[in-house]
Amino acid sequence: MDQLALLFVLLLGAVVSVPVGDRLGLPAPVLMTLLGIVLALLEFVPNVEVPPDLILPLLLPPLLYAAVRRTSWRQFAANLRPIFLLAVALVFVTTVCVAATAHAIVPGLPVAAAVALGALVAPPDPVAATAVAGQLGLPRRLVSILEGEGLFNDVTAIVLYHVAIAAAVSGTFSPWQAGLDLVLSAVVALAVGLALGWGANKLMDLLGDPTLQIGLSLLVPYASYVLAEELHGSGVLAVLITALFLAEYATDADDVMTRLAGHTFWDIVDTLVTGVAFGLIGLELHNAVRTASGRWSEMLGWAAAIVCVVVLVRLLYLLPATWLTKRMHAKRDVDEEIPTSWRETVVMWWAGMRGVASVALALAVPLETDSGAPFPDRDEIIFIAFGVIMATLVLQGLTLPWLVKRLGVRADSAHEKEFEKQLAVRAARAAKRRLKEIEAVEELPEELSEQMLRRAFEIGVRISPEMGEEERREAHQQRVRRLKRVRRIQGELLSAARHEVLAARSEPGADPEVVDRVLRHLDVRSLR
Repeated sequence: MDQLALLFVLLLGAVVSVPVGDRLGLPAPVLMTLLGIVLALLEFVPNVEVPPDLILPLLLPPLLYAAVRRTSWRQFAANLRPIFLLAVALVFVTTVCVAATAHAIVPGLPVAAAVALGALVAPPDPVAATAVAGQLGLPRRLVSILEGEGLFNDVTAIVLYHVAIAAAVSGTFSPWQAGLDLVLSAVVALAVGLALGWGANKLMDLLGDPTLQIGLSLLVPYASYVLAEELHGSGVLAVLITALFLAEYATDADDVMTRLAGHTFWDIVDTLVTGVAFGLIGLELHNAVRTASGRWSEMLGWAAAIVCVVVLVRLLYLLPATWLTKRMHAKRDVDEEIPTSWRETVVMWWAGMRGVASVALALAVPLETDSGAPFPDRDEIIFIAFGVIMATLVLQGLTLPWLVKRLGVRADSAHEKEFEKQLAVRAARAAKRRLKEIEAVEELPEELSEQMLRRAFEIGVRISPEMGEEERREAHQQRVRRLKRVRRIQGELLSAARHEVLAARSEPGADPEVVDRVLRHLDVRSLR
């Protein structure tokens, strides 16, 4: 098996793992990690030859962009305090605790190298958190906080990692310079993210065609990441800013085709890239196995100690942090989503799985220092890092569904239905207002006006049937049954038309482009 065949196996696994994970009640990223581990143990499967410095730029931008598309700036703003406590403060605390422990138990490990280890295992993976939260039906407030933490903690961790690596390689460290680098990195990322978001938004308006707009949306996160890194900024933060800007300002309510096709396209990208990323995590197991040759008991003991530190620090930090956030929330009239019980706090604790970023940072540890000497304890750092990744991702990922079910943590479906009903009412009222505006400038027949008024009401009822009164609801249900019958018959008519047009594609002298254009027209009609 060569590298290309291995890539196809991972892509196939990414597709198959989704329905298999749904049936088994397990997150697809965890299944892909297990597949990667199995492949790594097979002798005929080659070692992955992806340069470590390309893993983050290739995998992280589309994954971050796809995750941000499912949220909004309003959610980040509403959860700014809990996200800050998790994405910034907890990363610092975890880095310090891991560095102190590693420096104490690993003989001869320098402080800078220990800090680098702490930084690369500190951030929970945003992709794993999002995938797990989405499949388990967790409350929206938990999903928002986990997504926010996962998206922003990489920024803090990567900056800390680069500072620690620079100190280990050069042998010098300046706290003031490190603080300045952190601030400049954030400022550059903010400027790049906003500039590219604004430019991409204007360019999408000029392109007009949905195919070109979606193609541009794939290029934008890569451009944002690379440009920010070239200017010594945070590529991760730049991608987040760009994606949030486009999610806020690049949405045209009437651009139906671009929105539908864009959602489908990014769902596909998210599924495939996530599968490949977590498959690579499992495949990189051979690096850890190779470094532990002949020292298994000693290195497994170090890895187990760091795993315990990572897991316990998160728990011991979350308990008081959640209590403090609740107290501050109670004193302020803010719409902030926070965990409401100890059960939700426990789920947040156990959902702190490490993943893609940790793997990429571990593999990117330099081979040598500036003096030409080997990087101190590089093999030990890589083995411990993979121990933490495998333990948290596989152990916590496999047991999190059981824990959620055991604790009874579920989304508030009643609240979601109520919000859906409110949106349905607003949509119907907006349609009625528009109808009155049309009637003010156009003379509509009474029969047509009444028909349009019913249609305006039905817009809301189709979204949320509960919004209608009992009598109107029954009348609507009768119309729905009649409409379903009409749509069924119309669907069969359109199906017959599509089959006939498609058959003409193979006839002598038929122009495939014309056939495809007519077929696309019929397909669009089928969506209405």
